[in-house]
Amino acid sequence: MKLLVTGGAGFIGSHFVRYMLGRYEQVSIVNLDLLTYAGHMDTLADAARDPRHVFVQGDIRDERLVGELLKEHQVDAIVNFAAETHVDRSIEEPGVFVRTNVLGTQKLLEAARALGVPRFVQISTDEVYGALGDTGLFTEDSLLAPNSPYSASKAGADLMARAYHRTYGMHVNITRCSNNYGPYQYPEKLIPLMIARAADDRPLPVYGAGDQVRDWLHVADHCAAVDLVLRRGAPGEIYNIGGHNERRNIEVVRAILRLMGKPESLIAHVPDRPGHDRRYAIDSAKLRALGWKPRLSFETGLAETVQWYLANESWWRAILNGEGRPNAAGENR
Repeated sequence: MKLLVTGGAGFIGSHFVRYMLGRYEQVSIVNLDLLTYAGHMDTLADAARDPRHVFVQGDIRDERLVGELLKEHQVDAIVNFAAETHVDRSIEEPGVFVRTNVLGTQKLLEAARALGVPRFVQISTDEVYGALGDTGLFTEDSLLAPNSPYSASKAGADLMARAYHRTYGMHVNITRCSNNYGPYQYPEKLIPLMIARAADDRPLPVYGAGDQVRDWLHVADHCAAVDLVLRRGAPGEIYNIGGHNERRNIEVVRAILRLMGKPESLIAHVPDRPGHDRRYAIDSAKLRALGWKPRLSFETGLAETVQWYLANESWWRAILNGEGRPNAAGENR
């Protein structure tokens, strides 16, 4: 299989590239990434030495470039990880998110349609469903009710993907995952941000009381799920990918401090952000019926993640020194 993976230098995309190259001998990957602030070639060091991996720096909105790559490499499937992803940044600059997440997805879909690419997988998020109360789970049939510019842009991209399936008969799948964590995550996200700040004994900013509930999924389990959808997903279907590891943000922060041997006095509660969703939780029974289930418990995955960041300080310190420390208060997306 010949894949075009977009956003493959980002957190989840780079993990997927390494996962596919490691799992399948007959897979080759063209990796298209603009290398914005959250994309780093360091995450692709292993893949860069593999002749089956070709990296191209470019924009998914560049119709000429995308078309040339699809034709030159005779691509069998597109997996679109490319996106602006941070909610706080979307509040500050919503237009950037519309241009990348909605228009960029449409440009990819149109190129795939024009050149007859057999499969297209759109990587989305559980945030498109909005917020839940204390009980219940979102299913693939739940209404879309996004509450931030980020989630609205992802919902728009999903609807565009659905329209290309219904209008043009394209084999499109949409995956909606819960909060990811693991190595190489940009340190504006909750878990790496808290690890980095705790390592320096700096205050750990937590929005409000930290009672927002998120379902946590290790990035390796997410990659396995996307692989399964790519191979076995039915045309036009949506698949939720959840870890069934619901935790309040404050619980996650306290667990990180315990693993690092740091005091809870480092926690600093800050004003909540506008429109902050209180709880996400999704039902992934549809995907489990295809044979997928998460392998890593949250406790094991978190401990391994903390150890990775402590063992790879040079990676995240270089990012923080180059970009400046994130001023967000640690929400994951």
